Amino acid sequence: MQPRQPELPSLWMMTDERQGEALWAALQRLPPGSGIVFRHKNLPGKARRRLFDRVRRIARTRGLLLLLAGKEVKARRWGADGAHHRRPGPPRHGTAAAHGLAEIRAAERSGAAAIFLSPLHPTRSHPGAPALGRMRFAALARATRLPVIALGGIDRLRGRAAMRIGAHGWAAIDAWTGPPR
Repeated sequence: MQPRQPELPSLWMMTDERQGEALWAALQRLPPGSGIVFRHKNLPGKARRRLFDRVRRIARTRGLLLLLAGKEVKARRWGADGAHHRRPGPPRHGTAAAHGLAEIRAAERSGAAAIFLSPLHPTRSHPGAPALGRMRFAALARATRLPVIALGGIDRLRGRAAMRIGAHGWAAIDAWTGPPR
């Protein structure tokens, strides 16, 4: 018998160093069944691990799916529910980031369960980076059989709009760390 795979969340939070102490309130805002992609890649190894462990305890208590941005080996060793890859390549399972059709195809070949497609809108995380826009995003979302998670300049309103044009769900940083709306 194969282990039961958790259902893919439609709501996601990406962690980021700039969240600071607002991270803890943001974790409480996430509805049970949501997902977290733990990044914090600029922290030194031991500090990153300590922060991850603290987030993991909260995720377990609140029924949140927790992915580690990085390799599966480290994700398993750290006790994450899976891995999120910035550059998909075979054979990688978990989720993958994509910014265009070539990366979508690479994610499909890699065995990813879902694709974080970005940036849908201009974003503070990547100032000046060109956004896909609604039309291109919708076309790219239709070009894959994998569930697509919208990312980039997303808040609740934009997240719902992304789901109407083909996204399975949406992910954000600021939408979870700002004041509740």
